[in-house]
Amino acid sequence: MDIKQLIYLVNLERERHFGRAAEASFVSQPTLSMRLKNLERELELSLINRSNNFDGFTAEGERVLVWAREIVSVYQGLKLEVESLKHGVNGTLRIGVVPQCSLSLPLMLKVIGDRYPDLDYRVAVLSADQLLDALNSHTVDVGIGFFEPATLRELHFQAISLQDEGVEVVFHPQHFPQLVGDESLMPGELAGIPLCLAEQTRYFRRYLDSHFREADVRLRVILETTSIFQLVQATQVGLGALISPCGHLLAEMTPELQRRRLVIEPMARQAAVVIAEPGRATPLSQHFFDEVRGWSGGRAQ
Repeated sequence: MDIKQLIYLVNLERERHFGRAAEASFVSQPTLSMRLKNLERELELSLINRSNNFDGFTAEGERVLVWAREIVSVYQGLKLEVESLKHGVNGTLRIGVVPQCSLSLPLMLKVIGDRYPDLDYRVAVLSADQLLDALNSHTVDVGIGFFEPATLRELHFQAISLQDEGVEVVFHPQHFPQLVGDESLMPGELAGIPLCLAEQTRYFRRYLDSHFREADVRLRVILETTSIFQLVQATQVGLGALISPCGHLLAEMTPELQRRRLVIEPMARQAAVVIAEPGRATPLSQHFFDEVRGWSGGRAQ
């Protein structure tokens, strides 16, 4: 058994496809299949359900995967530690983020990037539940999203709480002059207004739906998507109004749009930046986390 076999196994779990796993591993598909079969022979266990295509893992394979993810994570952490000792903080940080978190991620990355110019980022947009799974399986180094406080304590994650600045309605005044004003909006004022919202699988959307039901307000959702880019475009052309956490969108990006606070109860989940517990977090993620702590503390002052 060697580390490459375990990396191939972890990549197969992530990609759920032999060809894509081979590409992610920078080997040919026959090489990946052969190395995984060698691993099965060495362990004397069947790890993968095979048909014409990848068909999931056996029960034994799922158990081995738990160890493989842990070993690969430690191995990658060791490589990053060696690189940081030789060259300082550099490398690629894997970040998982929910579509509508409570901050502008690029703004935060720009501040940290000015301090660590050799740090690169790979950002995956995930649902809140997918993000938790990715943190547990070590497929992301940092998670930024909405978490149950009890879950963070139970899993011993390090977490920096993000300030809840509330929720806002974003709209084009030319298309929605009835929304123009300075006071906060009440939920009932959005009755009949076409809205552009995230899909119902997203936590922020479920949060909105729950509170509008309690207020006995029926939402008219004209566009649903997981793409923030599409939501913003739709708002800019006047297809509908957008409901978003405050701080998520930079006002400078959309100067033609206006914003009004929405009177709504705070989210039950806590917006936070999360990494693994001390000693299990990679050196790169720990450096990043410490920088975010200083940056967020400075913003709160």
